[in-house]
Amino acid sequence: METLQDLLERLPDDLRKPFLRVLRKKGHHTYSYADLSRISRQAAWGLIQEGIRPGDVVGLFAPLDFAWIAVCVGALQAGAVVMPLDLQLETETLAGILKNSEPWCIFTAPDRLKQLGQAAPAGLSTYVLGSSGRDGAANWKKLLINTRQTLPVLSADHAAALFYTSGTTGPPKGVSLSHRNLLFQIQTVQRTGLVDAGDRVLLPLPPHHVYPFVIGMLVPLFLGGTIVLPYSLTGPQMMRALREGDATLLIGVPRLYHALFAGITSRSASDIFRRLFEKGLDLDTLFRKTIGVSPGRWLYFPLRRRLAPHLKILASGGAPLEPGLASKLEALGWQVAIGYGLTETAPLLTLKLPGDPHNETVGRPVGGVHIRIDPGALPEPSLPDRAYTEGEILAKGPNVFSGYYRLPEKTDASFTRDGWFRTGDLGYVDTEGYLHVTGRVSSLIITEGGEKIQPDEIEAHLSAHALIREAGVLQLENGLLAAVIVPEIKEIVAQAIKAPERGLQRAIAEQSKLLPSFKRINDFAVTRVPLPRTRLGKLRRHLLPDIFREAKKEEDSPGRPESKPMSISAMSSQDRDLLENRAARIVWDWMAEKHPHQHITPDTSPELDLGIDSMEWLNITLEIRRQAGVELEEGEISEIATVRDLLQRVAEKAVSGEDVSPESPLEEPEKSLSGSQMRWLKPLRPPEAFLARGLFSVDVFIFRRFFHLKVQGVENLPAEGPFIITPNHASYVDPFAIAAALGWKRLRRVFWAGFTGIAFKNAFFRFFSRLSRTVPVDPDKGVISSLAFAAAILKRGQGLVWFPEGMRSSDGRLQPFKTGVGVLLTHHPVPVIPSFIRGTRKILPPGSAVPRRGNITVVFGRPLDAGYLARREIAGKKEQRIAQALHNEVGRLGRDIRP
Repeated sequence: METLQDLLERLPDDLRKPFLRVLRKKGHHTYSYADLSRISRQAAWGLIQEGIRPGDVVGLFAPLDFAWIAVCVGALQAGAVVMPLDLQLETETLAGILKNSEPWCIFTAPDRLKQLGQAAPAGLSTYVLGSSGRDGAANWKKLLINTRQTLPVLSADHAAALFYTSGTTGPPKGVSLSHRNLLFQIQTVQRTGLVDAGDRVLLPLPPHHVYPFVIGMLVPLFLGGTIVLPYSLTGPQMMRALREGDATLLIGVPRLYHALFAGITSRSASDIFRRLFEKGLDLDTLFRKTIGVSPGRWLYFPLRRRLAPHLKILASGGAPLEPGLASKLEALGWQVAIGYGLTETAPLLTLKLPGDPHNETVGRPVGGVHIRIDPGALPEPSLPDRAYTEGEILAKGPNVFSGYYRLPEKTDASFTRDGWFRTGDLGYVDTEGYLHVTGRVSSLIITEGGEKIQPDEIEAHLSAHALIREAGVLQLENGLLAAVIVPEIKEIVAQAIKAPERGLQRAIAEQSKLLPSFKRINDFAVTRVPLPRTRLGKLRRHLLPDIFREAKKEEDSPGRPESKPMSISAMSSQDRDLLENRAARIVWDWMAEKHPHQHITPDTSPELDLGIDSMEWLNITLEIRRQAGVELEEGEISEIATVRDLLQRVAEKAVSGEDVSPESPLEEPEKSLSGSQMRWLKPLRPPEAFLARGLFSVDVFIFRRFFHLKVQGVENLPAEGPFIITPNHASYVDPFAIAAALGWKRLRRVFWAGFTGIAFKNAFFRFFSRLSRTVPVDPDKGVISSLAFAAAILKRGQGLVWFPEGMRSSDGRLQPFKTGVGVLLTHHPVPVIPSFIRGTRKILPPGSAVPRRGNITVVFGRPLDAGYLARREIAGKKEQRIAQALHNEVGRLGRDIRP
């Protein structure tokens, strides 16, 4: 076999074995090898009939699915050169690629037609995958014919695929790979036994990179395995794909495995259990290295069975995998394969096979590939006392490409005079023949003192701090080291850090102590925008100087008037992937429209940057429900620290297919409360009512006898219908004073809003809350259920006692009112009775456990309506005006209390 065409011709028409399993929103669809063989041949015949010739380029600008693969295979059979394109290419870059490659035709998705129309040259034949043709584009199925055509005869040196590099150091370059290059890789993987016909390979990576294209798609295809495609790239959908797809092998990159491991450790109930869990993994690594036994293989079997019951191998490529992370994944019972290579090498140069303990390396060269180290790439030779020579990694073998597409000068520069390919990576080969990659030639920093620095090491140390999400290290024009820092907003919010930049400065100082003095950075700039990376996670270092300068300008002139939401094209590939989800895109567009003059990015903190409080979250969740059809629960809202968190949560909920109640928690409150919550609204049973009456009698006796309770304005309380009483709150005694002032007849039709942190913190308090008909309220984290409880009470025609300050006053003065009472009265304009309690703070002040004797006065003001309060000349939204006007009325009552 000399070409891929030879292998493709062997696909049988009657083979019913699953070739592809595509997960849908619910369930999945399976395609057989017979389906692939039939459709790909029809596509090949159709292309030939349309006039395609060997060497013509066929572009693929669409998401990976069955149609994509069938067209790709058909084009290869017809002798064409397939060109997978990144869906996130900017229009200008896409136009440059199309101009350089001059494709014969291009297959695209319906939602890419507009961009393609802006970038493609006139007359380019376009076929639409997955939809009827429109806007002048033909449907791809029109190309399929049953008329057998003669396939061209190809040689091993014919071009098979054209990949455009991700541009870590500049504009993308075309890399043409021959049938010989790709067939060699397929046969190499087959010889290693990494993949076989029984494997189900989960492929979450985009096929415009050679690693997923060859190892994730072509290899299982030619070996008779099954490819599994997830419904989306969110965490829950990836885990679902591992389970429902019965995946045995995962094709991933280090960032994916970081997320997988973080998701596993986050399941731990507490920090203590998490630390114990990770210590257990470290012990397993020690056992494997010393005695060759892995307790984790049996110890964590229940965890693996729950997460991914059939998963055996994690294959990592595209970027270096941290040895510690690889060891932890192996300690969990999985096997880790690590590959190293480049687009130009199709891709594998070396491979560390599963079971090989050398996780600090990228393995040994695969059969037929030769590796050489060129020390001349470094300004100084390696130290003589080292057992190895460090330098640029050179490669030669049947997998190495012949040159960049239509770029002869760059091709000449990428090869030595004797034909070795310059990888641009630095490394060394140890005494056992394993290759160690130490960095990039282009990113190597030479200090004024002559020390050689790879920025990756410094970045890893900085990013290890909880406050630093990621760091990009660069050398300034004056020779000093600097870093672009992306803060970890979640941790900053969790630690309530008021001055984030000073906190980051301390974090950098702490981490710098772990490094030699010549590796410590001298300056830094902070950006909320994720550092630019390729789809495989490689940092695009050539962009760091511009990012550093822009971040410094932003520090010098914060809040510039030209600030506006970040453009989607400027986001990281991961964030652009996230916005492929329709619901997430709707929410992003809505937030950008709502805040047109603020520099909103996925790393923007709703709390710190946009001033969104618990009440505003209520409005946001209602709007998300209305526009995106997604319902966020209170527990989920409390975990949202950035806009990205919000978008990820919305995307996950959208793809899960959960039914969304169309009712608002304020209009149909009981439908927004769970069964356990609804029990607080149930009538008291006779024994409970009897006990409650007895406790009330004791309460009245105490307040009349010991605290000389005086009540003013009791006639202002409505005799029937719903109403709200809004007292000030200066002491834990306040609710008991109000209860005694109301009398039993009125008390029987009144509910209380009780703070969850006090009234429901233990079984005894919860029992007392049940007897007193108190419902749980958390003004900071449980605003939706709090308002739903209140709305349900009012809709039942009952009274409600609501302390609008949200908590006790620390100094006795009336605190600002939470806007929740304004929101409630906006939707339910019932009479509201302002109330003031005087004397309770002296009887039981904060910090005191034993009440003192004294006098208490409770005043009920005249009933007010929401319309009257909203009409007061106060700035702000309607609910804010109501809350402030009510605050003023309660304060006036306190000043007017008769002695």
